[in-house]
Amino acid sequence: MSAFGHVLEHYVLVATLIFGIGCVGFLVRRNVLVQLMSIELMLNAVNLALVAYDREQGAGSTGQTFAFFVIAVAAAEVAVGLAIILAFYRLRGTVDGDVADTLRH
Repeated sequence: MSAFGHVLEHYVLVATLIFGIGCVGFLVRRNVLVQLMSIELMLNAVNLALVAYDREQGAGSTGQTFAFFVIAVAAAEVAVGLAIILAFYRLRGTVDGDVADTLRH
């Protein structure tokens, strides 16, 4: 057992709870902006788990490197997602996910 001890299990538990909240938020809410924030919660939970496991291993920083790439993908996802949401809002006047069947009239 390392100096990190049983704290790894706590980080994994917190990451699991955050990921679960993100999953429930994505599946339950119909507002596309809330769904986008729920996806961000799930990605942050994955980042937390990656960094916790990287600290547990102690050799290299591969978990932190993967977390950095997840953050970069999340930033691109937010940019594209918000552009799509703005285009949809201009067409339909709502951001309700149930109405989002197509972007054309």
